[in-house]
Parts: sequence; C-alpha cells; structure tokens
Amino acid sequence: MRKYLFMIVCLCAQSLLAAVVDTVSIYSDCMHKSTRCVVIVPDDYDLDSSRFPVVYLLHGYGGNYASWLAVAPQLVQRADENQMIIVCPDGGFRSWYLNSPMDTSFRYETYITEEVIPWIDAGYKTKAEVKSRSITGLSMGGHGALYLAIRHPDIFGAAGSTSGGVDIRQFTTSWDLKEKILGDTTCCKQNWEQHTVMNVSDQLKLDQLAIIIDCGSSDFFLDVNRALHNKLNQMKIPHEYAELPGEHNSAYWRSSIDYHLLFFRKFFDSSTP
Repeated sequence: MRKYLFMIVCLCAQSLLAAVVDTVSIYSDCMHKSTRCVVIVPDDYDLDSSRFPVVYLLHGYGGNYASWLAVAPQLVQRADENQMIIVCPDGGFRSWYLNSPMDTSFRYETYITEEVIPWIDAGYKTKAEVKSRSITGLSMGGHGALYLAIRHPDIFGAAGSTSGGVDIRQFTTSWDLKEKILGDTTCCKQNWEQHTVMNVSDQLKLDQLAIIIDCGSSDFFLDVNRALHNKLNQMKIPHEYAELPGEHNSAYWRSSIDYHLLFFRKFFDSSTP
C-alpha cells in the first residue's frame, strides 16, 4: 500500500448494534487530495475468514462521507444482518460524481471507480468481483450511482437510486451545475447531454445490471424518475421501481435505504453458486 495512504481507524463500540464502523482516509492521485470514507463491517468480520460483498452508498448535494450514517444509523445493524460491507465515500460538496469537463479538480468518477474501490478491495476482505459489488445513493448520489454503474459494468453488478436527480438537464440553474461542473447550456450543451443518467441509460444492455429506483410521491424529482422508469420499460430493461409516500428528506431515505439493501442482498445471494 502506498505510504501516503493512511488509515484513521475509528472503532465505534456499538452498545446495541454489533457491526463495526471504520473511518478511513484515501488519497486521490487524480485530485491530489485526501478524502475520508466510512466503512461498516459485520461484527464477525475479524473472526470469519470469509470475504464479504460490498455496497457503496453515495451521499447527496452538500453532504459528505458521514451523511449516510446520520440519515440512517440503522446501517450499522443492516451490515451485520445482511453480512455485507457498506462503504460511504466522500463525493465532495457538489460533484455529482462526474469528471467535470470544465474543472480538472473535479474527477469524482475516476476517484470512485479507479481509486476508492481498489483501495477498499486491497484493505478489506471483500469479494472483489462484479456480482458482489453494488452502488446506490440519495439525490445527487442517486444520479451518481446509476451514472457510475451504467458506465462501468465491469465494476458494478447492481445499482440503485433513491430520490435521484436522474435528469440534470431539467435543473440547469440549480446546485452549481452550470457554474462549477458542466458550463452554460448555450455554449456547453453537449456536456449536459453526455453527463445525465437519462441519456447514459442508452448504454444499458439486457440483464447487464440489477436496478432499483424509488422516489417519494411528494418529491420534486418525481417527474424525472417517472421519465427514467418509462424509458427503461420502453427499452425492456428489467428494474424495480417504486413511488412511495414521502418527500425529499432524511425521513424518506432512512426508510428507503432498507429496501435497497434487501434488494442487493437478494442480488448477492442469487449470484452465489
């Protein structure tokens, strides 16, 4: 392991929950900085010689590596119940998990797929294979999870999005996308077309990716999620889709993430000989 990669281990004894939480720091060559990452391992991780499947959880706009545990503290228990490793990387304040064509300091697609995942596989007892690796996220992270999984079928076997902003073209004046990431829609329209899940989904092939998508019935992203659902149906791409009571908030994500983890557990089980 490279000497400038270091681990800040924060072993949190859980009085009621059995799994263990690590906070680690991962250096990025492509962005020339270190970012933190939460890793949750099952209680018997050190006692069991087995390797574990991995779920990557991406946070939303304005969040960080610690956001998912704040939103859904039951993740600690779920990692233990489902015998999986849960990884929550830091996607920056506004990255949308893209490699920005405007700003070379934004290389979050490369960071997640080429740096975080190999680092986790090297340092933890993971099943380092497509059929044992999944990714999902909320809001900005929902877009990021589908975007990365569709573009990297050699890395992820399953993907999800909860309350995802899955068509960023509908929100050109929001969340610093124009100013910081993709540029103005007049001069840089192609950037928007190439970096939205709605168009990237054209790359999907039948049975390439196990997909779960949900959105709250009172969420401002509901229309774009419906549009993606309809497009996937027209493409005959199998996927699970749900509109559930709720808004674009932590209360909704705290509940919805449990469905995603169950979906991924079933996917992992179905892939086991």
